[in-house]
Amino acid sequence: MTREAALFPEPTVRRVLGGGPFAEIGDPAVAVADDRSGLLAVGGDLGSAQWTGGPRGTGWSGHRIGVYERDGLRCRYVLRCGRPVRALAFHPALPLLAVGTGCYDGGYFFEGELLLVHLDTGEAVSALEYEREVLDLAWRGPAELRLVLSPSEDWEGPVAHEQGHTAVVHRDDWGAVGPGDVLGEELDVPVAPYDRPDRGPQARRLLTELAGEAGREWSPRRRVWAVEALPDGRVLAALDGVLAESWLPSGERQWSVGDEEGGRQLLVSGDGASVWANAERLRRHAPPGWKQGGARIARIEVDTGRVLETVRPDGYAVLVPGGGRRMVLRPAGPPSAGRERLSVSELDGAAAASGADVPQGAAADGFALFNHPFPVRRPSRPYVLVGDHEQWSPRDLWVAAVDEDGTPRPLFPHARPPAQDHFGGPAVEIAQSLVYAGCVHEPHARRPGSCYVVRRSLDGAVLWEHRGDHRATALDSDGSNVYAADVSGALTVLDADTGTVLRRIALAVDGVPTCALSLAVAPQGQLLVGTADGRIVEYGWDRPTGTTGFRLPAVPGRHA
Repeated sequence: MTREAALFPEPTVRRVLGGGPFAEIGDPAVAVADDRSGLLAVGGDLGSAQWTGGPRGTGWSGHRIGVYERDGLRCRYVLRCGRPVRALAFHPALPLLAVGTGCYDGGYFFEGELLLVHLDTGEAVSALEYEREVLDLAWRGPAELRLVLSPSEDWEGPVAHEQGHTAVVHRDDWGAVGPGDVLGEELDVPVAPYDRPDRGPQARRLLTELAGEAGREWSPRRRVWAVEALPDGRVLAALDGVLAESWLPSGERQWSVGDEEGGRQLLVSGDGASVWANAERLRRHAPPGWKQGGARIARIEVDTGRVLETVRPDGYAVLVPGGGRRMVLRPAGPPSAGRERLSVSELDGAAAASGADVPQGAAADGFALFNHPFPVRRPSRPYVLVGDHEQWSPRDLWVAAVDEDGTPRPLFPHARPPAQDHFGGPAVEIAQSLVYAGCVHEPHARRPGSCYVVRRSLDGAVLWEHRGDHRATALDSDGSNVYAADVSGALTVLDADTGTVLRRIALAVDGVPTCALSLAVAPQGQLLVGTADGRIVEYGWDRPTGTTGFRLPAVPGRHA
C-alpha cells in the first residue's frame, strides 16, 4: 500500500447539511420535464465565486445544466456551462437535450452556444460554427430544430436587445451532429422584434410541484461563503440570504438569521459564546449613478441566534481575524477621508459597535477587489495585504501584520516570484509561518501553473511552494496537512512540512461533482466543506489501523 493510499484513502461523506432536491443547480432559470424519458432538465445559476471582500473569481462559471429523474428526483449529472441557460428542449425521439445559452458581453457582442447533450452519456456538443446567444428553441419533429438567436452584436443600439433571428435547422440525425456543424449561413435570416421571456418563475413553480409530489420541500440555497465548527459538534455557516445559521450534531438546523443578500464571513468570539457575521451589500443602480450600501456586521449569540448588536460602517468593510480576542475592520471601498484606516476591536464585547471608542490605526491603502483579499485562518495576529500602487494594480503587494495600535507592519512581499504581479487569496497560519494561495496576474490568458500555494516563515523565507492551474477558494490546516480547495471542484491535500501532494480529490455528493467556497477542519477531526450549491458537507477518512488522522493545533499558529 502506498503512503498516499494509507494516509489518504478516498473521503467518505458523513453527512450533508442544507441539502435537498435540485441543490446542484442553484437558482433555476428554466426547467422542462419530459414524459417520454421520465427526465427533468434544469438550467440554473450558482452565482459568482467572488464577493466584495473575497479572492478573485478567475476560472469560474456558476451556470449549470442538471438532468434529473422525475421518479425520485435523483440527479444523473450536472454540466457546467460558460453562460446563462436560456432554453431547454428534449428531442422527441432521441436521448438528446437541446440547450440554448448566452448573454450580452457588456460591450458589443451577444455570445452563447447551442449545446446538444447526449442523455445516455452526459456528453455535450457545442453545435454552432460561431458563437451566438440562443434565446429560445423547440423541436419541430425529429429532424427540425427551431432557434431564436440574438443579433450577433448591438451595432443598432438598444433595439438589438429587443430583437431576434428565427431560424429552422434541418438534420436527418441530430445525434450525429458534431462541434461547429451548424453553419453561420444557416442562421442568416431576417431580424424581427422579440420579447425575451423570463422563465425563472415557471421553473420555480415546476420544481416546487415535483418536490411536493415526492413528499419533499424545495427552496434554493446558494454559496456557503463561511463555515465554522464548534467544539460541541455544532456547525455555523454563512451563505446567500442567510447572515448566519447553526446546525446541531443531530443534523437539525438550530437557528437561522436571514439577510437580504447574505453573510460572507464568520468570526467566532474567543469565549465561543457569540459569532460576528459580515453581510455583503452590493452596488445598485440608483440614478444618477451607482450606490454602494453599507455593510451589516452583527454579533449573534451562538446558543439562541439572537442578534446582540449590529454595526453599520460607512461603506463596506472586511472582517480581519486577529487571533485571541481581537478583530480588525478594514474598509473595502475606494479610499476616502477617514475610511481607509483600520479599526481594532474586541471580539467578545460591544467595542466594535461603539464608533468613537474603536482605536483607529494607520491607513492600509485603498482596498482593491482583486488584489487585497487575504483571509487567514487560525491567526496569532491580524494580517492584511497592503501595496503602494494605485488601487487596481496587483503590483508590490506586501503581507503585513497589524500591530495592537492598528498599524500595518510589512513582513515580506506577497508575490512568488517577486517580479510578477499577483492576486491575493486564502491563507492559514502554522507554527510561525503562513501558508497562502495566490495567482499570477495574466492580462491575456492564464498559463498552466499560474496558481500556487506557498508556505513562508514570518521572516519571508520560502519553505515550499506548490504550483497548480486553478485558483484556490479556501484553505485550512490541521497542523500536519494543508487542505486547499479550488474552482475546479478539487481538494488538494499537501504535507504541511514539505508541500508534497498527498492526494487530489474531486469533491462530490452522491457521485455528482461540487465545488468548495469555504472549508474548516473541525476540532473532532472531520473536514467541513461549504459548497457553491448551498450545502455543508462533512467529509471523513476511514483510515487503516495504525495511521494518523486529522489533528488540530492546540494553540493558533503552533503544532499540537
